[in-house]
Amino acid sequence: MKTVLITGCSSGFGLEIARYFLARDWKVVATMRTPREDALPPSENLRVLPLDVANAESIRRVVEAAGPIDVLVNNAGIGVLNALEGTSMEIAREVFETNTLGTIAMTQAFLPQFRQRKAGVIVNVTSSVTLRSLPLLSVYTASKAAVNAFTESLALELAPFNVRATLVLPGRAPETRFGENAQPRMRNGFPEPYADLAQRIFKEWEQSTAITRSIDVAEAVWRAANDASCPMRLAAGEDAVALLS
Repeated sequence: MKTVLITGCSSGFGLEIARYFLARDWKVVATMRTPREDALPPSENLRVLPLDVANAESIRRVVEAAGPIDVLVNNAGIGVLNALEGTSMEIAREVFETNTLGTIAMTQAFLPQFRQRKAGVIVNVTSSVTLRSLPLLSVYTASKAAVNAFTESLALELAPFNVRATLVLPGRAPETRFGENAQPRMRNGFPEPYADLAQRIFKEWEQSTAITRSIDVAEAVWRAANDASCPMRLAAGEDAVALLS
């Protein structure tokens, strides 16, 4: 029985990924900033641990508590939707601290055991906005694009140790709490000169029928974890697949 550790499991993609692996008889270490035991179905194969990927001591405790794992899924992330002029450097640093540096720190923490065993898979969940740039997402896109580049370079240095590093790129997922979670970083609203642009973008999104479901992401992560022959970049969701094809 294999073990997967997944970050950001309180809702959205992470929650669905955890459910997917549990249903297929994997041991799952589900991590989240504020643990919610009721977020996932009770199972003897499940452990829920507190984790803040932006906190070094929190990461150290999770590595110690989790023990040996076979797959690390770096899914935890935060969003921001605003013009750059409306995004403070404090917010920009917060986004990079979680989305980019948090992924790097988690990967670095688990690499020694993978390298020593000459086995392991790292799956980094980024975004399809790195394939087709959109307005009002410059900081978020930059944080995810950095993870893409990081993962592709990392894969080359880990190949001699039989450790894989892969990417899953979801599209727009209205069913998740991306917008809700981004609200605290958008409390000052859009700068007035960008208001018309924001309204136009929102209208386009409302009219779009091509979206990504959480199950699409779970299926892609499962494939990335289990199929050594799959591409390094896996799109998840109808809209993302169209961009990557």
